[in-house]
Amino acid sequence: MKIDAGSHVPIYRQIADQIRTAIAAGVYRPGEALPSLRVLALDVKVNPNTVQRAYDDLLRQGTVYSRRGKGLFVAEQGTVTAQQGTEKSLARALDEAIRNARAAGMHANQIRGLFNTSIRRVYGKGD
Repeated sequence: MKIDAGSHVPIYRQIADQIRTAIAAGVYRPGEALPSLRVLALDVKVNPNTVQRAYDDLLRQGTVYSRRGKGLFVAEQGTVTAQQGTEKSLARALDEAIRNARAAGMHANQIRGLFNTSIRRVYGKGD
């Protein structure tokens, strides 16, 4: 997991987004435990309260559930919930990028062209 301390996105949200993406991609499957709060906090070098806030976010969305004394586990519908959350996160990021580009004087066609170039770069020319 990579945290960008210079990002405008709060660290707890970066953690929640990356866990959500991992669940959506099948890295964590329904019923599987997530790393403990302390282990993840040490791994990403953040305060445990920051990880707790990320986990609380995932709990609220129904992506994970808690077993008292056992930890957090991916919910049965966690993959679907995670995919929906990933879509919302992407939409927020795109909205912000487009607003910034527009404020810098870029036109919709320029933004669209850059978006398409990025899609080709990430997915490859033939996809």
